Amino acid sequence: MYGVLMIDIDSTALTAEDVSLIRQAQVGGVILFARNVTDAAQVRALCDDIRCHNADILIGVDQEGGRVARLRNGFTPLPAMGRLGELFNQDPNRALECAYDCGYLMAAEVLAVGIDLSFAPVLDRDGISQVIGDRSFHHDPQAIIALASQFMRGMKAAGMATTGKHFPGHGSIAPDSHVAEAIDDRSLDDIMNSDMQPFAQTLPWLDALMPAHVIFSQVDNKPAGFSKIWLKDIIREQLNFEGVLFSDDLSMAGAKAAGDVSARVTAAIEAGCDIALVCNDRVAAHEAAKAAQALPYPNQKRIKTMCGQIPAWQGDLESTCQQFDYWQQAKINISQTFFPTQLESQASANLELKDPTSYI
Repeated sequence: MYGVLMIDIDSTALTAEDVSLIRQAQVGGVILFARNVTDAAQVRALCDDIRCHNADILIGVDQEGGRVARLRNGFTPLPAMGRLGELFNQDPNRALECAYDCGYLMAAEVLAVGIDLSFAPVLDRDGISQVIGDRSFHHDPQAIIALASQFMRGMKAAGMATTGKHFPGHGSIAPDSHVAEAIDDRSLDDIMNSDMQPFAQTLPWLDALMPAHVIFSQVDNKPAGFSKIWLKDIIREQLNFEGVLFSDDLSMAGAKAAGDVSARVTAAIEAGCDIALVCNDRVAAHEAAKAAQALPYPNQKRIKTMCGQIPAWQGDLESTCQQFDYWQQAKINISQTFFPTQLESQASANLELKDPTSYI
């Protein structure tokens, strides 16, 4: 049985406390961060070990490209999605081809090391947000829709489910909800006609959504991830979305409006989330697991759709990725287009130091 919580672990190998947590019935997922990664073989061994202790568990990561990439050493660098948007302005057809290649390449390498899913793509507009920026494909919703659809086609071709974030859009407000309360005071019509379009128009490609820790004050006085209006009335009923709803990390500042972590987990699940993320706070993870004992299990069939098509490990990343028919070509295409020199590739590898979301 998949539980309602997704938690993190301390380091590159499981500790006794990690094992105790992931064995709890309330835990249905583990998310990996940069601190959990040294190289491909180590990540695969870690994921295999996690599944030895809990077979019904999803393993996720944020491998978007650019500055938000947890898997770096030995993995193919991926451009920030904003670079696809820049290319789209000059050569739309080439940009769409590269979007597919990026989705396929990312998914193949993530799956190869035993991880089910990357929380991608970002469907937010590139607006005034302090945390989105070039994580977004573009500022124009129609360009986002075109590029993200191709990116998700690539992900699915490699065997990975998709997760659109951060519904209904985080790009048009300045505050970073990781560290501050974020309030958007636009009308529902304004939001639906702009920021929400990339979500609404890519629903056929989406297996999951992650709502923003943003209060859309003209719609509800709660952040979207705690709002029955957004999750049940709009996502489930108006949009008829039947996929998984992941909360964003409930340790973020934007989630604190709901109370302590027990209250946040309860509020997220009762509002309509299937799985609640509690990260980078071990005390909170234990409290969340206790609170989750009183909550119903998520729809098991729905959660199962997020399991990745993980290939047999062949001893190293390259040999394992050869099992993906298009991996080699996608790697060549992306490397030649965005990282033509070793210097640029190395610069991308160093971007982790500048990543404002390195803890998520």
